[in-house]
Amino acid sequence: MKHMISVLMENEPGALSRVVGLFSARGYNIETLSVAPTEDPTLSRLTLTTIGSDAIIEQITKHLNRLIDVVKLVDLSDGPHIERELMLIKVRAVGKEREEIKRLADIFRGHIVDVTDKTYTVELTGDQEKMQAFISSLDRTSILETVRTGSCGVGRGERILKL
Repeated sequence: MKHMISVLMENEPGALSRVVGLFSARGYNIETLSVAPTEDPTLSRLTLTTIGSDAIIEQITKHLNRLIDVVKLVDLSDGPHIERELMLIKVRAVGKEREEIKRLADIFRGHIVDVTDKTYTVELTGDQEKMQAFISSLDRTSILETVRTGSCGVGRGERILKL
């Protein structure tokens, strides 16, 4: 099962490396990873998704909590949460394809952020399923380049990860 883990950690050199090293040392895979400073410049929030049973996720969280750089963490998948990802996708857009790509971008509430005579670059935000649905709706040969940020998330309502 997919889990989204949000980690509040020290914003110091090597902190991210130690967290990622923990995963590789134990043979766990990180599906997506997003990290940036928080409103407190001494802290960063790392959001990652990984796949594993509840027992494996429990082991991961125990190991993460032992790291000195980790201040607090929460498995967002344990409750209601909001999850988003950003994708930029460059597609071939010539002739009749141009109108079809515009139509698809509108359907998926995307924005065309760059236009050339042969390509469109479309910006999309949403969950991973939406990103995959957009990719699946395109002709595979028209996809030139895809860049995705990885998921970031926050608990719904009063649920917060803060000191």
